[in-house]
Amino acid sequence: MQTQKDGLDELFRPEPCAEAERMDALPQVSYAADVVKRFLNTPSVIVFSVILAIIIACCVLVPILSPRPITGIIDEAINHKPSAEYWLGADKFGHDFFTKMWKGGQTSFKVGFFAAVLQTLIGVVVGAISGYAGGRIDQFIMRVVDVFISIPYMVIVLVVRLIMGSSSYTIIFALVVTGWLNTARLVRGQILQLKNEDYVLAAQSMGVSPATVLFRHLIPNTLGVVIVSFTLAVPQAMFSEAFLSFIGMGSGEVSWGSLIRTGMEVRFRHPWQLIAPSAVLALTMLCIQLLGDSLRDALDPKLRK
Repeated sequence: MQTQKDGLDELFRPEPCAEAERMDALPQVSYAADVVKRFLNTPSVIVFSVILAIIIACCVLVPILSPRPITGIIDEAINHKPSAEYWLGADKFGHDFFTKMWKGGQTSFKVGFFAAVLQTLIGVVVGAISGYAGGRIDQFIMRVVDVFISIPYMVIVLVVRLIMGSSSYTIIFALVVTGWLNTARLVRGQILQLKNEDYVLAAQSMGVSPATVLFRHLIPNTLGVVIVSFTLAVPQAMFSEAFLSFIGMGSGEVSWGSLIRTGMEVRFRHPWQLIAPSAVLALTMLCIQLLGDSLRDALDPKLRK
């Protein structure tokens, strides 16, 4: 009887699979580690990361280390041409334009970063609640989103400026009021796909609270989409701030947008005052945009080898 059993075991023993053995022999790499590896292995990522790091470092260090002030009126340097002392010349107030340009970058980065953070946070929370709750709550939130989207962007900016005055925080608030809408729609769509997954149903059957399911199980699984949305929101907010400053509705602080506006006034006599801030703004937006695209590709599991 034992001999017969051994024969049956030998007959039904599975053949070793070479592919399975090869996969088992490979080192196990987590999803996060694989994302970082694929992101950093892209040659363009290194180039644009270095360029963006240099721009940020200049925005931080040049205004601190520069010996020339950018406040008041300096008569002897008014409209000074580029030289060894004034690398990009001086503006109509006698301010060193090179120092002033990087000082303006601080405002542009501040508006772009904080506006993107706030609108992403609001969009994630509102979109997740809308998608998970469903029913009337979902319909109500989406109708509110539709109402805000239907209002012209400039109308909201004008109303916010009339109420809050002119400052960089006013621009941030105006950008947040209209910027969270697309993120909310995007996250809602992801939550609608995920909320019927087995792990979510298992957590619900175990009596886990809806808030825990939402913030511990659902929102973390939309992190890839959220990160990409954030990286795309930063240059968009920076461009919006530059546009508002260019048309005279900015924060009133020195920024790349305000420098471009003043550069337009002297573009024939001092073209570098228009070209320099325009080029730095365009290069910064390009770097952030391309890094966001590379991050999106790295987060896409379909592209994982």
